[in-house]
Amino acid sequence: MNKDKIMNSSKLKSLLVVFLLGVFSLSAFAHERPKVALVLGGGGAKGAAECGALKVIEKSGVPIDYIVGTSIGSIVGGLYSMGYRSDDIEQMFNSQEWVSLLTDRDEARSRKFFSRDSLGVSYILGFPVHRRHTVVADTLPGIFKGAKVMALLDSMVRMSPVARREAGVRRIPFRCVAVDVAHGDFREVVLNPDSVRLDSCMRASMAIPGVFKPMRIGENVLIDGGAMNNLPVDVARKMGADIVIAIDLQQNKHDDYKSPLSFIKGSSGVASWLKNRPDIAKYNEMRRSADVYVNPDLGKYDVMSFSNKAIQTMIDLGDKAMEKHYHELVKIAKKLKTKIGKGLMK
Repeated sequence: MNKDKIMNSSKLKSLLVVFLLGVFSLSAFAHERPKVALVLGGGGAKGAAECGALKVIEKSGVPIDYIVGTSIGSIVGGLYSMGYRSDDIEQMFNSQEWVSLLTDRDEARSRKFFSRDSLGVSYILGFPVHRRHTVVADTLPGIFKGAKVMALLDSMVRMSPVARREAGVRRIPFRCVAVDVAHGDFREVVLNPDSVRLDSCMRASMAIPGVFKPMRIGENVLIDGGAMNNLPVDVARKMGADIVIAIDLQQNKHDDYKSPLSFIKGSSGVASWLKNRPDIAKYNEMRRSADVYVNPDLGKYDVMSFSNKAIQTMIDLGDKAMEKHYHELVKIAKKLKTKIGKGLMK
């Protein structure tokens, strides 16, 4: 009899604990803290500066709930969303032979002026210059296929802390921007790795027109997202962000920028884009709408500044630019913790 009473009492206590935990969780949910998004702009090699900026964000303690990127920002952001930290991504920047990586150069053929492999690909000094069109994607305009870039991204995604299920590491919701040119005009597309492979998302977002072949995903033929939205703050807002930290790698496209090709005639497709540059109007709207806007001084560098010295300097410049906002970031971190605390106490 006493045993039954003890068992019933124990069950009641367990049920009470479960009930209180449920109430506690609902209370915390009702007072959920504001969400923070990190937006990473495009800029080729200048993306190294985003690594430096990330170091300061990590130091400040600001939690990142969403990440959105364009072009190189999609690569930095996509990898960060999979659990890589700033030091890991910095190592990636410093360890690559970028010319070989971006051009698909075959180092084994680099000493021969001309060669051809068994698949019909022709090389000059190891650089692929012609291939037989075996699939539809090969007929799309662009010098380089980006096979080595895809292999690198695929490997890094598969070996990421999230993929390896490292303790305490969670995947951060991520989106990136590309532009669909399949129908003769330019249409912004937001890619979600929940429905498209993450490595494909990143590769599509960085497909610089004329340099890399577009990425075909379903019915879409996708090029670099910077052609329409190089600093996609609006995408972060749609994901649910209350606070947006934006890292902008551009220097010369602010409000006073005017297209040198404004004389071009044409009202659709590429002609319209070259004449009106809708990406610049969108860009200026986005940079003004960020809550924390960081614009490292990268005027001496360009999208192909991949030397080790340039990369390290740009990392330092990104760190320096974000450091100016450090106290602001710390205030945000403290405010978010206070919000959580108040929610839990109610």
